[in-house]
Amino acid sequence: MNQHRFDLHALAAAYALDALDPAERDDFAAHLPHCEDCRRDVAEFGATAARLAAATAQEPPPALKQRTMAAVDGVRQLPPRLPANGPARRLLHGLRRKAVPLALAASLAAAVSFAGIAAWQHQESQEAMQQAQQAEQQLDEVSTVLAAPDARAVHGRATNGALTTVVSSARQNKAVFTATGLPAPAPGTTYQLWLDQDGTMQPAGFIHADGTVPLDGDPADATAVGLTLEPSTGSPRPTTTPLLLLALPA
Repeated sequence: MNQHRFDLHALAAAYALDALDPAERDDFAAHLPHCEDCRRDVAEFGATAARLAAATAQEPPPALKQRTMAAVDGVRQLPPRLPANGPARRLLHGLRRKAVPLALAASLAAAVSFAGIAAWQHQESQEAMQQAQQAEQQLDEVSTVLAAPDARAVHGRATNGALTTVVSSARQNKAVFTATGLPAPAPGTTYQLWLDQDGTMQPAGFIHADGTVPLDGDPADATAVGLTLEPSTGSPRPTTTPLLLLALPA
């Protein structure tokens, strides 16, 4: 019975993320009204997940709509459905036959221009694909931590007003950091993250604007997460007063 109750308590994070199978969800839902700790955990993980999602959301580039609308004119439309025989069918066949030389001439005339556009679009597509792959990998890392049965979240406010959250999992030996309301850093600087390990601040990555990032390094022995403003290339040790030193849960 005690083991069963322990297992139910461990499902709070997965329940908040709707990551349980139906049987587990039913068991936990039946347990939830009778457990104040689990209700609090579910509320905290739900709020954290919402903040993480909001922080990682990105506005589409302004030019995206213009490119999309411009591309519509070049999308081939399907012909209307017509009977197999009849005047309309023969007329359509004749129009298609006359249109072929005109279309070929137009294609040849535009080939040079299209080649330049295609090269630009290919480069842009490659960059977009790389960004999508990086975002997907980052999302997988964040989801792994959030869905861990032992995930723990702590919240804090930096001295510059930014709201921050650290979610860590001892089982996954990973942690993620999110910030909202982070002021833009001065030119030539960026925000650097740190793990406090035995009183020594170890570099743990960067966060350049509002968003969520996995922390680099081993959080197992860390007691706190720090945030400082450093040169854009980073520093081996903090060079400014910490904007945040957030204690991690034991």
